[in-house]
Amino acid sequence: MEDSSSSGQTTGGYQNGNWGCAGNSQNNQNTQNGGAYQSGNSWTSREQSTQNGPVTGQRKYGNYTYYQPQQDQNQPQDHRKPGGTGKKVIVTLGLAVLFGVVAGGIIIGSSMIANKEIKNEQKTEYQLPTTELPQQENAAGDSNSAAGSGSDATEEVSAGTTGEYTVAQVAKSCMPSVVSITNASVKTVQDFFGGVQQYPSESSGSGIIVGQNDSEILVATNNHVVADADTITVAFDDDAVYEAQVKGTDSDNDLAVVAVKISDMNEDTLKSIKVVSIGNSDELEIGEQVVAIGNALGYGQSVTSGWISAVDREVTDEDGKTTGKLIQTDAAINPGNSGGALLNMQGELIGINSAKAAATEVEGMGYAIPVSVAQPILDELMNRETRYKADEDHAGYIGVTCLNVDSTSAQTYGIPLGAFVDSVEEGGPAQTAGIQKGDVIVKFDGMTVSGSSDLVGKLEYYQAGETVEVVISRAQNGEYQEQTVSVTLGKKSEMKQADPQQGK
Repeated sequence: MEDSSSSGQTTGGYQNGNWGCAGNSQNNQNTQNGGAYQSGNSWTSREQSTQNGPVTGQRKYGNYTYYQPQQDQNQPQDHRKPGGTGKKVIVTLGLAVLFGVVAGGIIIGSSMIANKEIKNEQKTEYQLPTTELPQQENAAGDSNSAAGSGSDATEEVSAGTTGEYTVAQVAKSCMPSVVSITNASVKTVQDFFGGVQQYPSESSGSGIIVGQNDSEILVATNNHVVADADTITVAFDDDAVYEAQVKGTDSDNDLAVVAVKISDMNEDTLKSIKVVSIGNSDELEIGEQVVAIGNALGYGQSVTSGWISAVDREVTDEDGKTTGKLIQTDAAINPGNSGGALLNMQGELIGINSAKAAATEVEGMGYAIPVSVAQPILDELMNRETRYKADEDHAGYIGVTCLNVDSTSAQTYGIPLGAFVDSVEEGGPAQTAGIQKGDVIVKFDGMTVSGSSDLVGKLEYYQAGETVEVVISRAQNGEYQEQTVSVTLGKKSEMKQADPQQGK
């Protein structure tokens, strides 16, 4: 950016004339070269002018004669020097300005210190609490503090000796930890005549507040909830809506973390939300009661309850991909519940709702990712740098065109899931890094890659010139083996290959 500021030179002084000042007659004897200007542009000495001047009050200016009244000899004479009053005014003004500068500096300094203290107080004030259920007493009259104490600590609980709470109590305590997520994007489709059309698309999901850092509220959700998003918004418990950014994703485990800036949020929202308490999904037993909270069908948060139907379930999704081990429950989980919370009866998070077996002959079969599986992945994603989509002038590209590896090809040919490299741009970033046709890109900057569109979506957050570690799987002696290469991204506006986003 060019600097539009300019500097100037200041000139001063009177060059073509002289400044003259005629003193009173008492000082004229000490003046050697002084003069007074008369009409006719001639100079006469002060001494001569004084000798020729009348003493009765007569005064001459050029050819003009005027009379000045004589002062009363008894009247006190003013012996102040010419300009004395002006000097006092200037000195007074100078002192006033100096006082103002000093006072202003003190005020500004005090204000800066006060603002710093206020900011420090705000950081402390906005440390989110975790979800807490009211204390209860067991049959022996002892206080059960497993859930901690909170604002509802005085509420009576009739849970007996089980240490469990009602569905209403769990919902009331944990609702501030669950959010609604809206994914807005623009879809590109091919029409009947072979042309390409774009249309806006919007989908809904859920999320769970799992932590915060100095500047962000961190929300866990499913990867498919935020995939291919152009804009992500999060609605909190007080119905306030804020824009969010994807912090990290793991498509293999269908997990993601999005971040909302604390500076964007108002005080009422910050006071209304909480971080969810984490439970232990490894200790679940079939038949335990659970509570599910989520943004069902995009209508807002709703609560359902059911039982643990099974644990360690593996499910094949609609793309033919087999999931990891999931929790099965008969608590109603519908579209929009994805990314929401599955809670035990102590109000602790035990699973992240992920999928539902959808068929006319199926009823009451929902699935959630166990928190014991999700937590280490979420911890890694929460510590990643928050990225923003690069603008067109700085967008990066890798220099490959890819195909998706479906489950059938993976099982038939033993190809790992990822983005199959169909072509490599000659002289492009990928070829320079050693990537070849036939390789499968399985990770990009530490994040798993599920396919071609997933890779394209991740690249949108990286700028030209960045060096990124890419994990590829290459067939060697009939077996695929992984290796890591470093790719310095090129400038998308200069790429020679066809834009892979056209086939997105």
